[in-house]
Formats: sequence, C-alpha cells, structure tokens
Amino acid sequence: MNKIFFSVLMLLSSAPAWCDTNGHPVTMWRAAGEHNSVYLLGSIHLLRPEDLPLPSVVDAAYDDAEVLIMELDMDDIGNDVTQLFAKSGVMKDGGTLRQVMGEEDYARAAAAADAIDIPIELLAHSEPWLAAITVEMMVFYRIGFNPMLGVEMQMVSRAARDGKPIEGLETAEEQTAFLDGLTLETQREMLLQTLEEGAKIGESIDEIIHAWRYGDIATLESGLLADMAKNVELNEALVNSRNRRWVTEINELLDDDDDYLVIVGALHLVGEQGVPRLLARDGVKIVQLSEPPPVQ
Repeated sequence: MNKIFFSVLMLLSSAPAWCDTNGHPVTMWRAAGEHNSVYLLGSIHLLRPEDLPLPSVVDAAYDDAEVLIMELDMDDIGNDVTQLFAKSGVMKDGGTLRQVMGEEDYARAAAAADAIDIPIELLAHSEPWLAAITVEMMVFYRIGFNPMLGVEMQMVSRAARDGKPIEGLETAEEQTAFLDGLTLETQREMLLQTLEEGAKIGESIDEIIHAWRYGDIATLESGLLADMAKNVELNEALVNSRNRRWVTEINELLDDDDDYLVIVGALHLVGEQGVPRLLARDGVKIVQLSEPPPVQ
C-alpha cells in the first residue's frame, strides 16, 4: 500500500536496563508478560542495500525470541499469494479498468501514468486496488527497493537457517478480502493517489527511511499517518480494525512462557490506535527500545 513505510518510535515507559538510552530509538517495543517478552517490530517491507544492516537491537530481540510472528506466515507461502491476488483482483466478466474508473477518473489516471512512464494498458483488466499495488511495486523497484531486502524477508532467511518457527496473524485470503472488499470509490482514490504520488516518491523516501531508523515520530505521524487517516474506510479496514484484533492475540501471547518477535507493517504501530498504545491501555507494561551507541 502507499503507506508501507510507516513505523512508530514512541516512548511509553522507562527503557529496560539492557537498553542504552544514550543511543537512538528504533521501531521496536518490548511488552512484558509475567514470564516472557513480546517484541513488536515495525517493518518496512522493501529496503535498498544502502538501508542495511538493521539496527543491532533487532538482532538481540531475534536472538531472544523462540517464535517469530508476522502478518502472514512468510515461510509457508509462495505462488499461492500471487495466484490469489490474480483470482481476486483481475476482472473475470470482461470488465475493464476504464469502465470501473469512469471516463473522468480514467483520463486523470492515464495522464498520471504517462507522467511516470507506466503503461496503463497493462492494468486494463485489474481491479483498481490491484492496479494500485502493481503501480506501487513498479515505482519502488525502479528506485532500487527490493522486498527480499525488507525486514520480513531478512527475518525469514534467519529463521530458516536457525530452525525458528514463523506464525501468521492472518491468512493471505483474509488480506486479499480486506482489499477486495473496499468500496469502488476508495479503490479509485487508492489508484489515483498511487499514480499521482509516484513521481514524487523519490524526493521524500530518504527522509522517510531516516525517520524510521532514528525515530522521528513527528515526521511519520504528521505526514504519513495524517494522510492515511483522511480516508476513513481505508484506515479502518486496513489499519485500525486489524490492530484491535492483533492486540487480543498479543495479550494471549503475554500469558505464555516463550518469547515472541512480532513483525508487522510499521503503520500498525503509529498513533493513538497503534498496537503499542492499545496494549498500554490494557495495562500492559510496554517500552520502546533503543539502539546502543557505537563502541568507541
């Protein structure tokens, strides 16, 4: 989605002893159960070589966790997701993107696509939500981003090497249903926004990555989060309602003995309805973690 670069850096309590607060904050929290820890890591799903490595505090949380949990069970999916998107997002009745967009919005989309050298004809039979995701991926690939370098895929590789299990908060069918269930009006807005912002993403991406790594919460919340909140349906369906479900599951994890590393798109950890704030309201002790300063 357009907001895949969200993360949150918000101090909710004092830092634990092993976390050196002279370093800089990172997009991760530790929620304390009676006998375990649940780490919440805000992910950026695509990264560039120059954005690596991940902060060392992420490595420490990975080492401590017995189980990894992601939005999807990433070590158990493959071409099924691509096929599922095609099944749900490609029109089967001979309809076209032009028809569902309407002449005025389609002309606007075509002009925006031409401006960023996207052949809109490739999207002719895609539902607007799938067209938006396709365009976004094309734009990010062009400027050097790669999902194989993203937080999830790095962790999947480590877990496969170390034999750590990965579990999913949702199924691919559920995620596709969230998108396919959006109203046509919201889908049109998604596509138009993706196309019209595509030309400008390169101007702001370094600032976003820097904010994610160094905890500039003001930049993330006042800009990206505020933009998402403008579309009430999209924000509720893809962010807030999912956050509430995940908080229930995380509370159950806090009754366990195993330690968990939960990795979700960083947008889900932002703001008043973000997972850390919701857990804190439930009485969970949760602290934001920091990257220790480099050894001199």
